[in-house]
Amino acid sequence: MTALDAAEAGPTAPPTVEGAVVPLPIRGTIRPPSLPVGIRPRSAFNRTLRRPAGAAGGSILLLLITAAVLASWLSPGDPLAITGTPFQPVGLASGHLFGTDSLGRDVLAGLLHGARVSLAVGASATVLGLAIGTLVGSLSGYFGGWIDACLSRLVELFQTIPSFVLLVVLVAITTPTVATVALGIGIVTWPQVARLVRAEFRSLRNRDFVMAARSLGFGHVRIITREILPNALPSLVVTGSVMLASAILMESALSFMGLSDPNRVSWGSMIGAGREFLRTDAMLTALPGLAIMLTVLAVNMLGEAYNVAANPRSDRAS
Repeated sequence: MTALDAAEAGPTAPPTVEGAVVPLPIRGTIRPPSLPVGIRPRSAFNRTLRRPAGAAGGSILLLLITAAVLASWLSPGDPLAITGTPFQPVGLASGHLFGTDSLGRDVLAGLLHGARVSLAVGASATVLGLAIGTLVGSLSGYFGGWIDACLSRLVELFQTIPSFVLLVVLVAITTPTVATVALGIGIVTWPQVARLVRAEFRSLRNRDFVMAARSLGFGHVRIITREILPNALPSLVVTGSVMLASAILMESALSFMGLSDPNRVSWGSMIGAGREFLRTDAMLTALPGLAIMLTVLAVNMLGEAYNVAANPRSDRAS
């Protein structure tokens, strides 16, 4: 066969050895695709905001965050300072839109500056709890064996102690500040995250894309952070929304009990200060209670909408 005949005949089959086809060499590396669980986080976020519950929850939460950031501009000065006579009614006639409390402090200033404390403690505690729980759960679920046994016993040890009782003890033995309260809430909330992440890793560690990554020589850190963890992200986001709402409620409960920073005003401390005047001036407790309720409701609505948006099966079912 001449060269012209070979060109007209087209590409030839790969060379054979004893009747078996020898594959041609492949240049470059092959990266295993990640497991297509749900949809991408950015797409899930966009779908969340298009849902009525997600849009409403996001709008309320954005309004509260904006009020907390602009608290010093909207209400300059110390929120604990006495600015008028006690028990002034709600309205513009008294010069205080939401009136004053039993000491003559402006209630609106307390609500604005209290949003800073409640949201800051909730966000910090949630990030800390997610970080510790994700680290422990990923190591336990990925490696298994004695590592899983030791870390699982540690998680069970924390779960045998009532979380709020442990939180009260941790805050009581330290100086009550915003940082210590956030640290205490993060310490008592990470076990539930660890159990969730452990279950996710145990179900994903033997999937085909993980085995392919191991066969290509990828290290444990890369497999955990680049292959498995992104597929557990939707569950972590939903769990984080629940933790954020719980952290805000825990902080409010501690402030109500007087286990918070006495130099900072929070919604829980405002409820605690006004509980003695429920019959004479119920607005002192109703307003901060309403703020807590709206914040928790907004976070839960946003988390539920994200859960539906990130899970196509639940989206079709709904």
